[in-house]
Amino acid sequence: MATPFSYLRPSCARHWVIVFAVTLSIITYIDRVCIAKTEGEIRAALGLTKTQMGLAFSAFAWGYALFEIPGGWLGDWLGPRRVLMRIVIWWSVFTAATGYAWSLMSLWVIRFLFGAGEAGCFPNLTKSFTTWLPQDERVRAQGIMWMSARFGGAFTPLLVYWVLQYMDWRHAFVLFGAVGVVWAIFFYWWYRDNPRDHKSVNAAELALLKGAEETASGHGNVPWGKVIRSRTVWGLWVQYFAVSYPWYFYITWILTYLGEYRGVTAGRAATYAVFPLLFGGIGCFLSGIITPRIARRMGDVARARRLVAMAGASGAAALMFAHTQIPDPLVGMLVMGLASFANDIIMPCSWGACMDVGGKYAGTLSGSMNMMGNLAGGLAPFVFGMVLDMARRPGVAPSFTDALPNFYIMAGIYVVAALSWLIIDPVTPLEEQVKS
Repeated sequence: MATPFSYLRPSCARHWVIVFAVTLSIITYIDRVCIAKTEGEIRAALGLTKTQMGLAFSAFAWGYALFEIPGGWLGDWLGPRRVLMRIVIWWSVFTAATGYAWSLMSLWVIRFLFGAGEAGCFPNLTKSFTTWLPQDERVRAQGIMWMSARFGGAFTPLLVYWVLQYMDWRHAFVLFGAVGVVWAIFFYWWYRDNPRDHKSVNAAELALLKGAEETASGHGNVPWGKVIRSRTVWGLWVQYFAVSYPWYFYITWILTYLGEYRGVTAGRAATYAVFPLLFGGIGCFLSGIITPRIARRMGDVARARRLVAMAGASGAAALMFAHTQIPDPLVGMLVMGLASFANDIIMPCSWGACMDVGGKYAGTLSGSMNMMGNLAGGLAPFVFGMVLDMARRPGVAPSFTDALPNFYIMAGIYVVAALSWLIIDPVTPLEEQVKS
């Protein structure tokens, strides 16, 4: 029998939810970034041009974007336990299947279905945070999760480089796919949609999770009219599209850019490619820690999130432009890494807004926001590849200047992200922002 003392100290079961989110976010980024490191091998094996490879890169983002809202809605309706177990196994199967692609069409279909599976990941993790964490812990948890995701992506080129010393690219995809299946088994065994149903949660911890009963229950009746009429929702959609467009460069064309347009060796390119996602992860973590402190000092959470997000987007625009003026590849990549840092201090603000504005519909709202980000991801890799092919001059080796138009576009779109935050109220619940 529990003693009265046991109820004075809250149990820490909720922290395991963060652990599961961290490990899964790392897995998602390994599975999606590993194709960037194997791009050359795949293109050679399947006989693809850069534009065709850009289409294959984009397939993931289109699948991811189109299934974001269904994935988030399913989490709101059925609960993350059942949804995450199924989608993790789904995308792990198609990660492995990437190693069996035999043509552009087969590769496109496999990567599309892989993206469709991953689409529900972060909306359902956000739903879990909304249910399992007190409000004052949510933004910090988002910062930790996104830091882990970025770090997973940052070190994937080095991980794949090491794995390819022992097996070919086809078997490497099978290996990475197997990891997700293991995660799904452990998660389904431990997790419960309602903290009250978990044997490790005591009464004191339940007291911290006020409102968990409401957010944990199924909510399939999303008020789409209010979503569409909300100025804040539209602002969240636009800013996430804008910050996602440049970010997709880091997980698709960056190694090709370093090797062919910067003249960097394969091993050194794998090292330099770490900077954007590594610095981005640091930005996520620091934002998750600092933004709540700024909010307490200002006495206004909304103003604090808006200030941090606008500073991040403006800084990213300036740094991305500065990168175009630097001929040295190492220094240039360090500056691009700082642009990614500025980009990613926005992440906890965006996802924190989805939790507070969405409430019991957090899965659906975050899914819609992430859908917009990945519509940018569906467009960006294709445009990157097309611009590179258009700049190609017969008989002339690719040069740094050939890639510059892509970076000017990225700098400009960051400005759009900064301006979007002027219309966002990142704390007021949707039900209060838009009256019926």
